[in-house]
Amino acid sequence: MAKTVLVTGASGFIAAHIVNAFLERGYNVRGTVRSESTAAKVKKTHSKYQDQLSFAIVPDIAAANAFDEAVKGVDGIIHTASPFVLGATDFENDLFRPAINGTTSILRAAQKNNSNIKRIVITSSFAANLDPTKGVRPGFTYTDSDWNPVTREAAASSSDGVFAYVASKTFAERAAWDYVENEKPEFTIATLSPPMVYGPVIHHVEDMSSLNTSAGDFYRLINGSEKEVPESAFWAVVDVRDVATAHVLAFEKPEAANQRYLISSTAYNYQQVCDIIREKFPELRALTPKGKSGEPLPDVYQLDTSKAVNQLGMVFTPLEKTVVDTVNNLLELQKKLSGS
Repeated sequence: MAKTVLVTGASGFIAAHIVNAFLERGYNVRGTVRSESTAAKVKKTHSKYQDQLSFAIVPDIAAANAFDEAVKGVDGIIHTASPFVLGATDFENDLFRPAINGTTSILRAAQKNNSNIKRIVITSSFAANLDPTKGVRPGFTYTDSDWNPVTREAAASSSDGVFAYVASKTFAERAAWDYVENEKPEFTIATLSPPMVYGPVIHHVEDMSSLNTSAGDFYRLINGSEKEVPESAFWAVVDVRDVATAHVLAFEKPEAANQRYLISSTAYNYQQVCDIIREKFPELRALTPKGKSGEPLPDVYQLDTSKAVNQLGMVFTPLEKTVVDTVNNLLELQKKLSGS
C-alpha cells in the first residue's frame, strides 16, 4: 500500500513542486491549505493525480493544535508552510510567530497524534546558515553546521524586512532542533536549506502581479520594469525542482535522520542571470537590463553541498537551464493569463 505524506502549505511555489515529486513517485499526498477554494486550485494543479491527493484545512498554522487532525493517518510530514515576506513591517506577527509556532505545532501534533511517523522533513533556508553581518565573505565556505547568529532582540529592533525574514527562518529551524532535543520524539527530522530558489511556476497564479516572491523577483528581469541589474542580496541559487527532489530523498534516506543539508547549485548574481536571458532570448534584450555584460562573479562566499550530494545523491541543475526554463515558463504563463 502506498505511503501517505502530509505536505504543509501545499499551495506554495516550492510546495507545489514537492507535492508533484511525491505524487510522481507513487505516494499519496495530503496537503494542508487555508481554505476549500485553495484546495480546489491545488487539485487543478495536480489534475493527473486526483486519486492520490487529499486535503486538510488549516486556516492558521500558528494557532494552537493547528495540525492535530491533519497529521492523523499519515506516514511522514514535509513541512514547507512558513512566511516568505521580504517587505514585512510587523515582524513578530508576520514572520517570527507564524514561522516558529508553525514549526513547533507540526512537531507537537505528530508526537501527540501519530506514532507511525518516522521522518519529518522541514524546509528551512540558507538564511538560517548565513551570517548577514559578514557580507560577501570572500574565500569563506558555508557548511551545514553553520548558523546565523542573529538574536530575537536584534531582529525585532531592526527596520530591515530582509534581515527580519532571514532571522525568522533561523528561529524556526532552531525551534525544531530544540524540540527534538528536549522532547525526544520517536520520529527524526531533516532540514533542507536552499538559498534563492528559481524555476518554473506550477502552482495556481491569478495574474502576473500576484507571483510568489522569488518568481516575481525573476519576472522583473524580463518584463521591462527593471532598468538596471539589481544588487544581489543572496549569492547562491538552486532550481526549485532540485529542492523538491531533495525533500523526497531526505524523507526516504535512513542516513538523513536528524541531519541538516545545504541545497544549492552554484554561486550566482543578477548579472549572470541577465546575461543568460539576453543571450538565449534575443527578443527580450530591450526588456532585460544589460549592466556590465560578461563581468565575472565577484569573490563571494561559497556553499558546501557535498553532504547533500554524498548522503542524498543530489545532482544539481545548472544555472543556465534554470534560467532558460524559468523564462520560458513565465512567458507562457504571461501569455495564458493575458488571454493572448
